[in-house]
Amino acid sequence: MESFLFYATIYLFAMVVAVPLATRAGLGSVLGYLLAGILIGPLTGFSGSEINDLQHFAEFGVVMMLFLIGLELEPRALWAMRDKLIGLGGLQVVVTMVLITGIIMVMGEDYRVALALGMVMSLSSTAIVLQTLNEKRLMQTAGGRSAFAVLLTQDIAVIPMLALMPLLALPGARAVAKAEHGDHVVARFIESLPAWGVTFITLAAVVLTVLMGHYLIRPLFKFVQTAKLREINTAMALLIVVGIASLMNLVGLSPALGTFLAGVVLADSEFKHELESDIEPFKGLLMGLFFITVGAGINFDVILAQPWNIAALVIMLVALKSAVLYGLSVLFKLRGSDRSLFTLSLAQAGEFGFVLVSFAVAQRILPDALAEKVLVVVALSMLLTPLLFILHDQISRFARPAKGPDADNIDEQQPVIIAGVGRFGQVVNRMVTMSGLRTTVIDNDLRTIQLMRTFGFKGYFGDPTRPDLLTAAGIESAKVLVVALDGRDKATELVRYARRTRPDLHIIARARDRTHVFDLYKAGANDIVREMFDSSVRAGRYVLENSGLSAFEASELQKLFFKLDRAAVRDLAQVWKPGVPVEQNAAYIARTKELNAELEAAMMEQYRRRDETERDERESPGTVAGGPDA
Repeated sequence: MESFLFYATIYLFAMVVAVPLATRAGLGSVLGYLLAGILIGPLTGFSGSEINDLQHFAEFGVVMMLFLIGLELEPRALWAMRDKLIGLGGLQVVVTMVLITGIIMVMGEDYRVALALGMVMSLSSTAIVLQTLNEKRLMQTAGGRSAFAVLLTQDIAVIPMLALMPLLALPGARAVAKAEHGDHVVARFIESLPAWGVTFITLAAVVLTVLMGHYLIRPLFKFVQTAKLREINTAMALLIVVGIASLMNLVGLSPALGTFLAGVVLADSEFKHELESDIEPFKGLLMGLFFITVGAGINFDVILAQPWNIAALVIMLVALKSAVLYGLSVLFKLRGSDRSLFTLSLAQAGEFGFVLVSFAVAQRILPDALAEKVLVVVALSMLLTPLLFILHDQISRFARPAKGPDADNIDEQQPVIIAGVGRFGQVVNRMVTMSGLRTTVIDNDLRTIQLMRTFGFKGYFGDPTRPDLLTAAGIESAKVLVVALDGRDKATELVRYARRTRPDLHIIARARDRTHVFDLYKAGANDIVREMFDSSVRAGRYVLENSGLSAFEASELQKLFFKLDRAAVRDLAQVWKPGVPVEQNAAYIARTKELNAELEAAMMEQYRRRDETERDERESPGTVAGGPDA
């Protein structure tokens, strides 16, 4: 017990110190965890024999992560990804495996060893890559989605790889594999089955997972919720993940793949968000522990014995995988920063490599000495991943933007120009055009413009900040310009250019937040609409209506709040300082507090008048109070 508490203290202390330092230095949390593991493992020797047990435990972080990813993917979305899963992902696994196998055979190794190593090295790190993509908010980019498709294909590919390994085994290895299962009744039963029986059990486990997700978990979750205890809901969420992972492990499948399938099945359930909130804290902690164990498990004795050899192998692996990935990015028409993201994010080996290497050793395919070296190469390549992401950031910063389709020729000039037709711009455009006015819509998202045209709305593809396109759209004669661009810097730049070009033009701009309002105000916008403000005020009115106020009273308070808050924003714009965070602007903070106090006083005065009116009505029952038009 004492040793457990000691090691728990060491690992937690390493987490809370190394990770914040790494993130503040711009290295990302993953590299922080890995460095913490190296610090408490090879460098200081704090970790001991417990590291292997911890690594098996921490791998549940990967399992939970794939369950959460599955919850975000409805089956229809997964089916829509089939081209990338089979084409992009399948080609990456097969081409990389064939090339590495061929190179190792040329180096003189047996074909069984070469093929086993080809399978190991064809995989990438699901844990590190997805964690980093989510942290950097790159998952929704074309490069991020393509990387995710490849990672998902690799996780699926682990199944046939594990099935193929025994066929590469040397004589006598099957007995060793049986011995590793010990006396577990189910494991011994599966081992005793013929090949077709094992295949049937494997498929049955997958079908059972899907059926349980559809027909068992939902009613069970409803039953558990009757207890109205948060900890029981959490226990239920953990039971789902642990139970399915155990089932998959028992039949020789990837636990991560099993929980991913369960997540996909439950993606459209009413319990989706509760499952996410219950699992997320465990996932984050276990993922961090997993990365620490990877760092702590690096065998520096192997590195010190053959430093140049190990370094060359790591560089060769990253270079070869990068070349394959770059070729696929060209083939599948990824451009610019998406191409570099896809190429560099997947250039390492992955955590499933540890599983395959261990399995290959148990099957007597890989000798122990070679397996040690392979594990070090896998771990070091994973250690390089955050640095490869940093390299991608630098390439994205300095690379020229990829040349996309040519902008449309704008052949009409209307009194209203709408720059940007996302969720905000679409509503504005529909309301204006359906009121009988004509608009010229420009957006640099070709898919959005094509979708508009499908529904009968006319729009032009192009960058709305380009002066030549604005001239062609008729900015010299337009009455109103609506700036509804997503990028806050581009929106401000467009307002500034339009005001400089047309001092008399009425400019209506969408702002992301209050500080963006100040930017647009300085740039010259006439009317500025905070994208969440109107909807939030409207929601507040609904709260008042359902808290005892009449619809008229709630509406009056809404109007008062709207009027005073807008006046407060104009007031605060005078003390706002460009480039200085508002929390560091003492004058801004002081004035905000004063205005909030004034706003509260005005709202309370409105409440007081309401109470007086109600009292007067009670005292004079024969008097009818006047309505809004009285």
